[in-house]
Amino acid sequence: MSTQIPWPVAAFDPVRRLHVVAAVTPGASVRETVIDAPFDRVWAAAADLEDGLPRWLPDLRSVRLTAGPADGRAEALVVGHSRLRARFDVELTPGWCLMRSRFLLGGMAARPEPGGTRFAFLGAFRLPTAGLVAGALRPATDPLARRSLRRFERLVREG
Repeated sequence: MSTQIPWPVAAFDPVRRLHVVAAVTPGASVRETVIDAPFDRVWAAAADLEDGLPRWLPDLRSVRLTAGPADGRAEALVVGHSRLRARFDVELTPGWCLMRSRFLLGGMAARPEPGGTRFAFLGAFRLPTAGLVAGALRPATDPLARRSLRRFERLVREG
């Protein structure tokens, strides 16, 4: 008679899960902050992809959902200020959003915690050389990420 040993289980909150995605994605970067607002308010601003994302991510001109959301899945057409377009597969559930295009990966996650809501976002290029190039781009991308977080916090405060 054999004794069955249960499989280990690792349950991660959405912010930790986003860090796991970043850890397995070459060149990915996660930035986070704690916002002095309840989770529902923060996530309402984050999940408003069409109106909200272009207001706080400076390189986006527009986001249009072209399919969904159904069962947490959607498709979006994203247009940048340079007029470049990309189709994204979107996974969107409370506290979690992951957006994948052919060349880009973006994500947002949130969880309630004492003093407000922890909010994180991820950005990465989906290219074979992304891990090599990311370090060189960090001096340019880090200030943009910090500015984006400040803009998102302002969006949440303004309601």
